[in-house]
Amino acid sequence: MAASSAKRRHKVRRRADMSLLGGIRPPIAVLSALLLSLAGITALGFGRAGEESVPKAVMTSQQHFAEDGAVAMRASIDESAADLARTAGLFNAGDPAQPDAVVDKIGSVYQKWVGTAVVEISSGKMLAARGENVPVAAIDTAKLSEKDGLSPRMVRLANGETRLLSLQLLSWKGQPQQLLIASSSLRFPGISLGKFRSIAVIDSTGRILSSDGIPESEQVVTEYQRTGIERSKKQLSAFAKVAAKRAKEHPLKANDPGEGGYLGVSGSLRGDTSQGDRAIAGYAALTGPEPGKGTVATSLGLTVVAMVDVAEDPTRVTDPLFGLLAAGALLLIGALAVGVLLGTVQRPLLRLFLESRRLTRDDLTRPVSVPRFGEAARIGQALERLRRQLLGERTDAEGAGGPKSGRRGRIGARALLAVSGILLLVWSAPMLLLLNRADATAVVPEQIINDQRERTDTLSDRVRRSLNEGHADLVSVAGLLGERTSPEDMTKVLDRTRSDHSRYRSLYVRTGDGKIVAQSGESPRLPEDKKSENKDGHPFADPITVLNDSGTEPVIASYAELPGRDGSTVIGEFRIDFINSLLKRPGLGEIRVVDAERRVLGGNTGYLAFEKLPSARLTELAAGTSQKTGISARAGGIVYRDGGGVQVAGAAPFVGGGAAKSLNWMVVSWQPAAGLAIPEYSLQNRTVLAGLLGITAAAACLGWLHIIVVRPLREVAKQAEALADGDRRTVLYPRHHDEVGAISRSLELLRQQVLEQRKRDGAGATAPAAVRAPAGRN
Repeated sequence: MAASSAKRRHKVRRRADMSLLGGIRPPIAVLSALLLSLAGITALGFGRAGEESVPKAVMTSQQHFAEDGAVAMRASIDESAADLARTAGLFNAGDPAQPDAVVDKIGSVYQKWVGTAVVEISSGKMLAARGENVPVAAIDTAKLSEKDGLSPRMVRLANGETRLLSLQLLSWKGQPQQLLIASSSLRFPGISLGKFRSIAVIDSTGRILSSDGIPESEQVVTEYQRTGIERSKKQLSAFAKVAAKRAKEHPLKANDPGEGGYLGVSGSLRGDTSQGDRAIAGYAALTGPEPGKGTVATSLGLTVVAMVDVAEDPTRVTDPLFGLLAAGALLLIGALAVGVLLGTVQRPLLRLFLESRRLTRDDLTRPVSVPRFGEAARIGQALERLRRQLLGERTDAEGAGGPKSGRRGRIGARALLAVSGILLLVWSAPMLLLLNRADATAVVPEQIINDQRERTDTLSDRVRRSLNEGHADLVSVAGLLGERTSPEDMTKVLDRTRSDHSRYRSLYVRTGDGKIVAQSGESPRLPEDKKSENKDGHPFADPITVLNDSGTEPVIASYAELPGRDGSTVIGEFRIDFINSLLKRPGLGEIRVVDAERRVLGGNTGYLAFEKLPSARLTELAAGTSQKTGISARAGGIVYRDGGGVQVAGAAPFVGGGAAKSLNWMVVSWQPAAGLAIPEYSLQNRTVLAGLLGITAAAACLGWLHIIVVRPLREVAKQAEALADGDRRTVLYPRHHDEVGAISRSLELLRQQVLEQRKRDGAGATAPAAVRAPAGRN
């Protein structure tokens, strides 16, 4: 029996000699390493928050500006190609038309082309032409039947300008085939440049095809201005070369992480400095509206470059001394917190581990070194009582009904962990909540305000042009629905128009007395059998209007009168989702389209139809912007500072002609300055990040320590006291192979030794005295 017990003790001792897995050392060591790393990051990172003389927010804004230009250019080219194709298809579906009638009809409906012409393909004879001379000689009519023979092409004129030629066939039975040609300039439609900004479209080689914003040398007076113009042209050419090279990259490799929203290649560039102004630019390659889907415009390989001069700020927003002081404070507080853990948790536990192993090796001569407080003190007291019991001394707890003796430490290990956590919180909480707050001191660069205003103005013009394009489509359709067109043929024309353009939810032909004779799409929302509302016999007063003033969705409709049909009109109802899709531009925040009464009709985020703008100050901005300054109203931008933080807002009314002019709508946009990469907010974000990292490191390591060490230690303390109080039946099992687990194994060995001693003492009490004498201790 004794040999078996000895083998058991030897086996347990050998397991105790195993290398400790986990235990109390790793959490404290990891906490020390994390705090040291955080101190280094704090010391090195805070001084870099404001080093750039041009804030990153300004650079990103130029990238978004170029993206706006690319979207507008792509939409304009694709819309022109679609309009020409649809118009040619409508002519081909009807009776043969005279070439002069074709070009006149196109010119009266659309004003987007600088020149149009009809050429007989077989002979090359010019049949009709309007506007600017079309470079017909650049078109090889013999290759029109080849693949992509009718694709748009760019032609450079003798004066250096570039024209985009769009081609379509006119075919009627029994007549020679004709070629319809429309020539357009690569100008940007409705891009608001503001002051000191220029924009250009370049080809794949970096050659500038057209530009705007830089005056010609003969348009200025002084030599100083001419020098500035030459510098701007040179800088724009340099940007064009770099942008063309980068436009060939893959979008995922070209765009920085977190700057998504544009499907193509885009970015920003930094140029030279002149008299305190640095030239910066954004570029964006033309890309399709959907991933992997090309269009007519994207096949041309064009890229947009937008350039502006920004005043540099040579002063630093931050002082590296703050980072050094914060890092020093963290080192001091972290050393104190780690010292508390080492001195009050780790060292007493390791001491208990060694003391428990000493007792299991029958070294009972020295008293147990008992820690001063906590679970370690309770375990130390229990070990001392077990040592005395193994020596044969009778303790207070022995015997039936003996009292549970021994003092307990009032401060436990959990309280010590809390003290360390509070020490780390003293550093982390101010960093997270108090220091480097930017709302009161943030300086929003003037260029950010200008860009918010100008991009909102560009977006407003884009919505207005889209509505005008929709009305022009209806005028074109109405002109082709003659007196003899049957309802079935009308329906075919309406179906084709709706399939070519996604802007309509419904198209229908309505007679003067309100009867619908042809329809395509969803059910009309204009009440049927309703008489015309104005004296001219039209269904509503203005060419484009909102049919309702309440409900979950505004009903926006446009009409065009059918000639010779006694008040019949073709009516198109726009999809509100189409208008909302025009507003989805990154870097502008929340965007709303509002009517003349400041009621919301559309937006890029969630909204309620016909609700007011979310704040009174935005309503005041919209009201002030709608006031005419000179000939027309102008877009405005402003920075708001109040208890809700700093906001940048812009508003732009519909300015320009067309059917949408009578709507008196405007686009309003706003965004919090905290979301911009402004130095003050960058410093605030880094400060908050440092506080979060400090709290995370403390919570992770102290939580790890509590789960792995403190909770098992409290359980072992209860078991050790129970064993010292006389509980010999409960077997002690270690939870982990660490210091606490080793103490638990040592207590199990001590329990076995106590049981063996009691067995020996019991056997000695029943044997004769002559036999018991040799068995006594020396």
